Amino acid sequence: MGQHILAIDQGTTSSRSIIFSPKGAIVAIAQQEFSQKYPKDGWVEHDPEEIWESVKTTLNTVFDKCALSPADIASIGITNQRETTLVWNKSTGKPIYPAIVWQDRRTAEQCRQLSEDESLVEHITESTGLLLDPYFSATKIAWILDNVEGARAQADNGELLFGTVDTFLIWRLTNGQAHKTDATNASRTMLFDINQQCWDDKLLAAFNIPKAMLPDVMDCAADFGTVDETLLGKAIPIQGVAGDQQSALVGQACFEKGMAKSTYGTGCFMILNTGDKPLQSKNRLLTTVGYRFNGKTTYALEGSIFMAGATVQWLRDGLKLIDDAAESEALAQRARQDNGVFLVPAFTGLGAPYWDPDARGAILGLTRDTGISEIVAAGLQSVCYQTKDLQKAMESDGARPTTIRVDGGMSRNDWVMGFLSDILGAEVERPEITETTALGAAFLAGLQAGIFNSVDDLTQCWRSDSVFTPRLSKAQRDVAYDGWKAAVARIRCS
Repeated sequence: MGQHILAIDQGTTSSRSIIFSPKGAIVAIAQQEFSQKYPKDGWVEHDPEEIWESVKTTLNTVFDKCALSPADIASIGITNQRETTLVWNKSTGKPIYPAIVWQDRRTAEQCRQLSEDESLVEHITESTGLLLDPYFSATKIAWILDNVEGARAQADNGELLFGTVDTFLIWRLTNGQAHKTDATNASRTMLFDINQQCWDDKLLAAFNIPKAMLPDVMDCAADFGTVDETLLGKAIPIQGVAGDQQSALVGQACFEKGMAKSTYGTGCFMILNTGDKPLQSKNRLLTTVGYRFNGKTTYALEGSIFMAGATVQWLRDGLKLIDDAAESEALAQRARQDNGVFLVPAFTGLGAPYWDPDARGAILGLTRDTGISEIVAAGLQSVCYQTKDLQKAMESDGARPTTIRVDGGMSRNDWVMGFLSDILGAEVERPEITETTALGAAFLAGLQAGIFNSVDDLTQCWRSDSVFTPRLSKAQRDVAYDGWKAAVARIRCS
């Protein structure tokens, strides 16, 4: 029997299949992008069938990139873009509407109306750990049921099923035999009581969503079903599932209270392990399920930054200051670090802890000797300053990160990681394997399959590549951060 693990990493812009060795090393990767659809202002959709085809393609082509076959795979793990919402017919398996993506803002007005009910807003926060926002799945489900002809009647008759992307993939992979999700994905729907670990009947009533639509909620390492033999020529168990950011927390082996990971992709998501009790933020951070093993829940605080790698893309594609993202490191090294230039990348508003949707971006502190290097450096520094905002919010909530592990594309930029350590006043660790989201899914599947015996085994698989330590004094750090806060204050709208 094989001992390799196959991770399906279904992201916002592409699907990937990655084969890992029993020791957590990458053996092969296959990736396929799919289209993004913007039918109206603020609307973002995916074609569920295109997602499914991209997953199937990568599942087959990953074996073309190595000497392994499906017979060598012991278990499959799934990690996915969170909050993205799908509704499909229980009998046919066909979606009744495109997937409404986590970025979609079409239900903003509904959220504004609901926010007038203070008791509902308070209940959402206490029960789910979330804020009332279009970001999460609840209002997306309600929108589909209220706007797709016949959907409401079908849902009431028990003919429709809801799922985030993981659930939809499990349904398709098992040929409709399993309608399941895990606790991390459930915790992002705004319908799940993270204290009792069950669907919240009061919220289901508030959003008018039939409970029969919802999947069974499992531990992150559990038996989710078996891949139909016709897909890969072998019936392989699906034994690990987690939303992408929580999967990265597992992949970074942040199993101790106080450990945090910060993922730098298009945006940035910082998650801090807060232990076995949910910590309700007073600074508009999200309280969420970090992971759940053997029925025991570990909670986390999460802060979201909208613009990280996307800021570098803007410097490249919008301002055309660079031809390739890789050029940014050398340019930033030429800039004087205390040049007084600040770039606030509020192109789509500000995320945590501000949650200011109407704020807009600006470059401040320009002088005659400001050049491309200074603007590029300010763009890179903005990602670090925003991470500092999250760190300060977590500290204010009584949860100072003790260890910060980084991953994602920008984590490979040594200059950025050095400045991040400087401005945080903390050590920053980068692992050998920065594909930590997929690695986390593999860890979960391997844990359930018995390839790993405990989280201690997973911790042993994690290896540091680089450690960045602060070079700035506290006084220098405070001056720099005060400059950032003054720049943010200039562009705030609420």
